Amino acid sequence: MHEYVIETDCLDIELVEPQIKYAEDIWNFRQKIINNDANSEDQFAGCGCLGKCNSVEEWIRICKLRNSEETCNEGGTTVPSDMYLAVRKSDDRIVGIIDLRHHIDHPILGTWGGHTGYSVRPSERRKGYAKEMLRLNIKNARALGIKKMLVTCDETNKASELTIISNGGIFEKSIEVEGTMIKRYWIDLKKVGEDG
Repeated sequence: MHEYVIETDCLDIELVEPQIKYAEDIWNFRQKIINNDANSEDQFAGCGCLGKCNSVEEWIRICKLRNSEETCNEGGTTVPSDMYLAVRKSDDRIVGIIDLRHHIDHPILGTWGGHTGYSVRPSERRKGYAKEMLRLNIKNARALGIKKMLVTCDETNKASELTIISNGGIFEKSIEVEGTMIKRYWIDLKKVGEDG
């Protein structure tokens, strides 16, 4: 079992929309994920199409298209979503990327995709950033009017499971998706405190 160290600066992050000023860091983040998580099917969880885009500009354009019901189809999806960079305030560095789907009225999202996915920069893992990213994204979900969030993880991903549970996730059930067991958790936004 891994030991998880919570750093004192892990709360010093904010979620911001993708911006061109972070272009170099976004592309660096992308490369670190490619290098570190090459064998993971979920290597770009919560990052939209970052792994398939040829430039940061293309990714930002697609993220903006996906923000609304009217334009999300042009962005390659039928469910609108918001994308956020998790930026550490002390050095303005991206520590992770997280998305928020406006609803899960979709066969994949309603079954195992859920309302949100996230990836943490490999060098910043096991420091508590995913927990704080999800906590901040719960606030975004509440602002959108979402009452309950479905958040899922692979049965073997104990770090993600702890992140979900620490943010009020209640286990519903495990399901099998293409040979992988996925755990479904619900976060009741009426029961989770306003501060997360």
